Amino acid sequence: MLQVAVVGSGPSGVYAAQGLVQQERVPGIRVDVLDRLPCPYGLVRYGVAPDHEKIKSLQGTLRTVLEHERVRFLGGVRIGPEGLPAVRLRDLYHAVVYCVGAATDRHLGVPGEELPGSWSATDFVSWYSAHPDVVSDGFVAGARAAVVIGVGNVAVDVTRILARGAAELSATDMPQAALAALADSQVREIQMVGRRGPSQARFTTKELRELGSLPDTEVVVDPAELALDPAYLDPSVLPAAQRRNVEVLRGWAARPPSAGSRRIRLRFFLRPVALLPDGGGRVGTVRFERTLPDGLGGVTGTGRYEDIGAQLVLRSVGYRGVPLEGLPFDADRGTVPHLAGRVLREGSVAPGEYVAGWIKRGPTGVIGTNRPCAKETVTSLLEDAPALVHREVPPDPLAALRSEGLRPVDWSGWQSIERAEAALGASLGRGVVKLPDWQALMEASGAEGTP
Repeated sequence: MLQVAVVGSGPSGVYAAQGLVQQERVPGIRVDVLDRLPCPYGLVRYGVAPDHEKIKSLQGTLRTVLEHERVRFLGGVRIGPEGLPAVRLRDLYHAVVYCVGAATDRHLGVPGEELPGSWSATDFVSWYSAHPDVVSDGFVAGARAAVVIGVGNVAVDVTRILARGAAELSATDMPQAALAALADSQVREIQMVGRRGPSQARFTTKELRELGSLPDTEVVVDPAELALDPAYLDPSVLPAAQRRNVEVLRGWAARPPSAGSRRIRLRFFLRPVALLPDGGGRVGTVRFERTLPDGLGGVTGTGRYEDIGAQLVLRSVGYRGVPLEGLPFDADRGTVPHLAGRVLREGSVAPGEYVAGWIKRGPTGVIGTNRPCAKETVTSLLEDAPALVHREVPPDPLAALRSEGLRPVDWSGWQSIERAEAALGASLGRGVVKLPDWQALMEASGAEGTP
């Protein structure tokens, strides 16, 4: 019987587990899905915006897989430093599939980026999603104006959350402290800024349109900035997704000003070059250089600058994978070298080691992109199974994990967390409300300690 460990319980990890237990080529495969957190679902729980209930409902699909009779969820298990070494994990299973995502964000690389008040959008998302690693909650305190650098879906998400009212957010599972902070927020002006033009923006039209439907919020687009894009006057030459984006922006640019206590400005062809402090040492201004299309798909600087005042700056310029101790790593691409999902060590296939998801292909695609990615990796693993199954491993890896001093949170522990979050919400007159920190999660699960 083939025993497989899948490291990571987000979509790529769960799709890999699903592919392994639902195929018929190698019967009886058992899969342990390990996660550093005591909660499953990865970015579906901790990355999808709380007001996107339809996308969050994907948890139901992932749940079905994790409740399969030959799949076992083991949360609170850290692989690497201060946890179980990857080489030891390899001893316990015939194969290991790493689905650890891209755990950090890209930096702007400009002076002043580390000033107080300047954050990654990843940190902000983790805060309002109740990720237990978040150590700060002062994101919006004292801010009146915000700048979001980037024009992808995450940038749109954080812009929308900053502009939403407390009444709308209280219906979500947002943690109570984040809800209270956003309810008290004095941010009234939000500028979302891209260094290139509207035809090259990465947001989807559905996400973009949501900004225009926010109550008591005016969306402003400068037609002069849009016109800098060569594709603006004739968007028919663009692919369908970009064409729809440009058409939405054209519509906003043409309409008269409207009333609203909050304003969202969408800016283009501005490249950040420095974050400048206010008198108290916090970020107070973002300096941008005006750019123009270079005719090759990129932009070139013009030497003209614009300063935008902001007490909150969120950078949203992409994610990046980080090395996992015991695995090879391509630092240039932020991925693990692989051949159709098989880990490569110095150019040669490492038997029994596999990758799927962002750590395999980089932070690209949408949630659904993880399904074919996982399928390719599972196909490789199944082709290798006849050789893998002959290696001797413990009959029950969980017993071996416990002998290493680990106390995994099993599925019943996760169900206890769910009940605690439902009870917390009821006590606050809300629906389910997420527990915000390690201690609360581990106590609710019945386990102890912080992995």
